Amino acid sequence: MSTQPKYQRVLLKLSGESLMGSDAFGINRDTIMQITAQVKEIVDMGVEVAVVIGGGNIFRGMAQSAKGMERATADYMGMMATVMNALALKEAFETQGVKARVQSALSMQQVAETYARPKAIQYLEEGKVVIFAAGTGNPFFTTDTAAALRGAEMNCDIMLKATNVDGVYTADPKKDSSATRYQNITFDEAISKNLKVMDATAFALCREQKLNIVVFGIFKDGALKKVIAGEDEGTLVHV
Repeated sequence: MSTQPKYQRVLLKLSGESLMGSDAFGINRDTIMQITAQVKEIVDMGVEVAVVIGGGNIFRGMAQSAKGMERATADYMGMMATVMNALALKEAFETQGVKARVQSALSMQQVAETYARPKAIQYLEEGKVVIFAAGTGNPFFTTDTAAALRGAEMNCDIMLKATNVDGVYTADPKKDSSATRYQNITFDEAISKNLKVMDATAFALCREQKLNIVVFGIFKDGALKKVIAGEDEGTLVHV
């Protein structure tokens, strides 16, 4: 495997659910260490890494309580869940020997810096992992959209969408054994085939900003490093 990275600065989108492991909700310690160890591998290659984290692993435990709430209120609760996940990621990174900083789109100065683009870029240039929490800071927008926004703002070379499946398939591989993985596909083809790469707002923003996406399996050993090296891993969604 080539040790020369194809991408110098990347935005990694992690779902909150990816932190659960086999648990019903919350943060599984072994799982979060496994994920941060993969990221450490590419940081050690000299790649600058920004992360956007979701909050589903925490918020799903409160979902029943959120029924009947205004959407905006529920969304703000979800944003706060992402801050909890970001703090857990930061601690896990530092256990791995990787310096990390958390920036929140909601002001929570006691626990995280408020998002500031110049400072975030400075941290990336210093080799620190920057974890963006609280989505865009606005209700009605998903963390997929936050990832597209931050990826564009940070001038990232690529967005890496980590999933439980090793790419985008012609059909759900768990339901259809004949489903095959796309090695690469254009944004327009993904739209015409109705492939659910990410939500429509995020997808449109990535296409407009020419921010290509690689969808890959975060729990496949060495997958992230292979993506960074430009190997045939996951699915490249491109302009």
